[in-house]
Order: sequence, then C-alpha cells, then structure tokens
Amino acid sequence: MSERPPAPVPPRLQEWEQRTEVPLFVAGLVFLVGYAVRVLVPPDTGPVRDLALALVCATWLLFVVDYAVRFRLSGLGGHFVRAHWLDTLVLLLPLLRPLRLVQVYTAVQQRREKPRLSLYARVMSYASLTAVLLGLAASLTVYHLEHDAPGASIRTFGDAVWWACATLTTVGYGDAVPVTPGGRVVAVGLMACGLALLGAVTGSFSSWLVQVFRREDEKGPQGDA
Repeated sequence: MSERPPAPVPPRLQEWEQRTEVPLFVAGLVFLVGYAVRVLVPPDTGPVRDLALALVCATWLLFVVDYAVRFRLSGLGGHFVRAHWLDTLVLLLPLLRPLRLVQVYTAVQQRREKPRLSLYARVMSYASLTAVLLGLAASLTVYHLEHDAPGASIRTFGDAVWWACATLTTVGYGDAVPVTPGGRVVAVGLMACGLALLGAVTGSFSSWLVQVFRREDEKGPQGDA
C-alpha cells in the first residue's frame, strides 16, 4: 500500500506561521533570558527578579496565543495536538523551544528565492545553534534544581555548564552528575538531544565529504584525457 501524502497546510495557517516564527523565536530568547535572571540573580534583588518573572509570563502567554491560533486555523480539531506534538511539548516546556529552530530557518528561507547556505551547512548551523541554546537551558534548569540539593556535585552555574557540555557531546566525565529526580530527567532529555544533534552534524559532514570525493573522481578521468 502506498503511503498517504501529508495533508496540505491551510493557506491562512501557513501565512500565520511564516509571519510569527521568527518573532516567536526572539520571544523564546527573551524567555530564556528572563528565566536565567530568575535563576542566577540573588533573591534580595527584588525588582530585577520581578521584571524577569513578568518577561517569562508575558512570553509564555505569547506562546499560548500562538498555539491557540494555529490550533484554530489548522482545522484539525483534537488531532492537532497529536500531529503537532513538538509544538505541544514546547508549549508545556518553553525551555525546549530551541528544538523548533529548524522550522524557523525554513520559514526564513521560504521568503528568499535561494537559500543563503548549502544544505549541509544549514544542517550544521541550526544543529550547532540548537545545541548551544539547549545546553544553556539545561544548565540553568539543572543548576536551579541541584545547587541546594543534599549531596549535589553541581553547586555553581559553572558546574552546570560543564555538565551540560559533557552531556551534549556524550563524553560524560562523571565528575558532575545530577542527584535529584528532576535533574536526572533533564539529563536524559539532554543526552537524547545530544545524540540526535551530533548525528545530524556528523552525517551532514560525511555526506559533504562523499560529494567532494565523488566530484574529484569524476574530474579525474577527464583531466587524464
């Protein structure tokens, strides 16, 4: 049996996504900055932390509005949640919004006649930026969960960044490990994302090398002739 082709995206939904993807990505960065201030700034700096909380709530409200609009424009009803599971996950956990970076890049490219980067460079660029943003989000979350926990080895934000780098690159030195249930859940998710992103980068680089060698082989007989 032949696979059923994907349902076409309604024009109004497509237009909405193209118009909002980049602004919402910027809002995701604002959310991350606000969360970082809430985690890293001492509690006695009340106004700063209050402003950061307001930014976090405002940007999350934007995500809720965007999700509701796309839910309405899609015409899928309850099937929207299953068909767009990543969007639902990002709405519940906004710190995972960097995972939608590839969709942001696609939306930008649709406004241009030709892509600015080759396919392999695009894959490596969005995978690298996604890894950086996810690593920062995971560092903040794990530091928030771990630094006051009994027996924790992640006591400073620097420890959390070191742990995130080791986890994303699948090195896993073991000198800094989460001890709380929440921290371990974050670690599992970061390990899975690290494997996926590392596979995307290495696969794209390998494919690029194969193409280069193939071109050289094709030029060889012509040059000898």
